[in-house]
Amino acid sequence: MHEFDIIRKYFLKLSLNNKSALRLNDDVFFDKSKKLVVTVDTYEKGVHFINFKKPELVIKKILRSSLSDIICKGVKPKYYFISASGNNIYFSNTNLLKISKSLREEQKRYNIHLCGGDTTRSKKLSFTIICIGFANKIILRNNTKLNDDIYVTGNLGDSFIGLEMLKNKIKLNYRLKKYFEKKYFLPDLHINLIKRLSKIANSSIDLSDGLIADLEKLINKQNFSYKIYLDKIPISKNLKKLIITKKLKKLSCISNGDDYQILFTASRSKSRIVRQISKSLGIRISKIGKICKSSLKPQIIDQNGAKINLKSKGYYHKF
Repeated sequence: MHEFDIIRKYFLKLSLNNKSALRLNDDVFFDKSKKLVVTVDTYEKGVHFINFKKPELVIKKILRSSLSDIICKGVKPKYYFISASGNNIYFSNTNLLKISKSLREEQKRYNIHLCGGDTTRSKKLSFTIICIGFANKIILRNNTKLNDDIYVTGNLGDSFIGLEMLKNKIKLNYRLKKYFEKKYFLPDLHINLIKRLSKIANSSIDLSDGLIADLEKLINKQNFSYKIYLDKIPISKNLKKLIITKKLKKLSCISNGDDYQILFTASRSKSRIVRQISKSLGIRISKIGKICKSSLKPQIIDQNGAKINLKSKGYYHKF
């Protein structure tokens, strides 16, 4: 059973009397009267990260992944809680010192504060992180408008290459190995965009499961479709060269998630403002398509104007 089927079938009704739960259809809980924004994520070894050979990087990746859920809502994260399950092998003195040091660095980088958590002994390694922020309003999912432009921040696909490299599915030279490893473990969070984002975006989501999968989650309760232009999807110079030398498919590289960039829609009248914000903040923001009527099937268009069939839209948890 699909993860969203489980939510809809067994848990949605439990939340219907609570508007702040947003019908369990968003990244966050938002209590408008208390200006409270909360998100929770669980990460398990073997599912969300391959191994624990570099605990100092794994902990940064999962914390940034959680912060991303709040940042894409146009909200600045303030507090976090972390719970961990594992054993003395994973939580050796050496590993705990590395984890503590990394968390201290992330707290300084994002001006956030650890507020509590829990630890449980287990054979399996997992982490659960709760992030909290405060805001008068948030940018919702499922609030796109017809003819909205579709935008994405940063570059896509680097993290996927980093994952493939760590799985030994792709061989790279030392320079590229370091580059893509960094992009996998340390996603760029555009915290400087938060205040501006809420003024331009109609809807938003962070890219965790893949561009197309997350775009469909962004509009899943609305009677809309979309058109995406492959050549407009931003990728790094390193990935562009790799696609040529390794004969990779660009669409596959950008459809596998773990980018944690911000995908948002905005009215066509905001295009000039978006360009100005991109320039003033030094953040790459690319217009990659538009929201269409539901009578049109979702389309991905290549550089020659031809439609592309996508075999995999991204990652989904299935039970």
